[in-house]
Amino acid sequence: MPSSPTPSSAPEPSGVRRRSILGAAAAAPVLASLAGAGAAAASPVTASAVDSPGGPRALPGGGDLGPNVIVFDPSTANIQGRLDEIFKQQESAQFGTGRYALLFKPGTYNGLNAQLGFYTSVAGLGLSPDDTTINGDVTVDAGWFDGNATQNFWRSAENLALVPVSGTNRWAVSQAAPFRRMHVRGGLNLAPDGYGWASGGYIADSRIDGTVGPYSQQQWYTRDSSVGGWLNAVWNMVFSGVEGAPAQSFPEPPYTTLETTPVSREKPFLYLDGDEYRVFLPEKRTDARGVSWGNGTPRGTSLPLSQFYVAKPGDPAATLNQALEEGLHLLLTPGIYHLDRTVEVKRAGTVVLGLGYATLIPEGGVTAVKVADVDGVRLAGFLVDAGPVNSPTLLEIGPEGASADHSANPTTVQDVFVRIGGAGPGKATTSLVVNSRHTIVDHTWVWRADHGDGVGWETNRADYGVVVNGDDVLMTGLFVEHFNKYDVQWNGERGRTVFFQNEKAYDAPDQAAIQNGSVKGYAAYKVGDDVTEHEGWGLGSYCYYNVNPSIVQHHGFAAPNRSGVRFHGLLVVSLGGNGQYECVINDTGSPTSGTDTVPSKVVQYP
Repeated sequence: MPSSPTPSSAPEPSGVRRRSILGAAAAAPVLASLAGAGAAAASPVTASAVDSPGGPRALPGGGDLGPNVIVFDPSTANIQGRLDEIFKQQESAQFGTGRYALLFKPGTYNGLNAQLGFYTSVAGLGLSPDDTTINGDVTVDAGWFDGNATQNFWRSAENLALVPVSGTNRWAVSQAAPFRRMHVRGGLNLAPDGYGWASGGYIADSRIDGTVGPYSQQQWYTRDSSVGGWLNAVWNMVFSGVEGAPAQSFPEPPYTTLETTPVSREKPFLYLDGDEYRVFLPEKRTDARGVSWGNGTPRGTSLPLSQFYVAKPGDPAATLNQALEEGLHLLLTPGIYHLDRTVEVKRAGTVVLGLGYATLIPEGGVTAVKVADVDGVRLAGFLVDAGPVNSPTLLEIGPEGASADHSANPTTVQDVFVRIGGAGPGKATTSLVVNSRHTIVDHTWVWRADHGDGVGWETNRADYGVVVNGDDVLMTGLFVEHFNKYDVQWNGERGRTVFFQNEKAYDAPDQAAIQNGSVKGYAAYKVGDDVTEHEGWGLGSYCYYNVNPSIVQHHGFAAPNRSGVRFHGLLVVSLGGNGQYECVINDTGSPTSGTDTVPSKVVQYP
């Protein structure tokens, strides 16, 4: 395995930063629930008796948020002690079962350092980030992993204002760790202490008053935000709609910069209106630039918690479906949900919002969630973990053949993550299928595990990561890794991707195992042969064939060679010479060379 970088007192922004690969990480034992230690939510919301479209509801709306949603207000005693207790449990529990949402009521909090471990979300409960100010830090570092941040997954920060103690907040994360609706009144450091490896990451709808320093971060995507400056780039830094972003300069430095984001709609979020919980639904923006809450109040609508079924771990799929049939939305409180049948979202405008990395595990080979071909569904904030029996698909947006026009009110999929293996054996032929037109997938990490339990070329077999059949689909912040065949296969017309990060499967046993007819290997990102219009900005694919370093991958990207199919800012890189690319896209682009971890780049294609 690659050795750790030598700690240094000074940043090394241009140094080689390979992603590490280790065997199963030792997860700390999962401690007992903190429910008995003051983990109750804010005052419970009274259940609603509002009738559903089909008649009186049998299931109540609203209710208590459960023991793993921990709500603080400025008068709460020993907040730091509670934060430290949860961090101690979650710091190295990479594949553990603990799930926590730490929520701060509006107000000012002094002298806090909220260190975030796995499956821990921290968020403010105001309408604007500035409603909830922490004079202190929300910190992610990598001490648990000897200063290596490449496995700092599955944690989040949202809707807070921070005044960092040192002037700079540390957020050293890799995949599936969104930083949303944050106001940092200072700088933001994206590297771990010692500037070890890091492989992130995602910022959206945030204002960083000072400078963002990525340092060792291999890649990063920032959307609809404002930054006071950006320090450096390693391989692939992408910006869309970001005030203060560096100018377009790919290939050197590798900045891909779009003035605006074509279409965006921010993630739904929980907030307090007086003593009552509501869920805010931000409105759609076209050609967006800057934060959505610039005047302090976001634009959109809200729903009372009484219109949500507040699901608890242990609720069966039948109950979740009953709630949906009765016209309720779903709020998934932190924990693990075993599904013996598919959760079916059939009603336009339905919201399914997870807290604290609520995790859905399909049993017996079912699909976890299917969405009908309807307007305005919002899926956000949960993890789908494949079960041991192969599922043909894990998440489907629209049925096969979906064709309705959703341009006015698209379905959005945000901070919805997919995992196959790692926490135990898991299999799925295809993880995410998008059939509905105009769908927006805004930040996902679709991951066939390369470490943990239940990992092996056939053990956690998963041929395809993301398959897009619908037209006019937009992906912003697309992370897809390690699939046995195509990581992304895009068949729909007029698709667009802003930022893509990929690693090919590490564990291919030999060249024959990845052979794709006459082509050496399956592309990381494949645009269908019949597609006439497609566009992508800032896309990277890496190979690390550590089981058999002699494997050759012909290209990272494959697409029809026609004028309507366009790419901007492509790169491939061999990590330490473990496998090689012959080209970047189709037959274009220089091969990677030897053991040098230096990207081969294509500025424009064709």
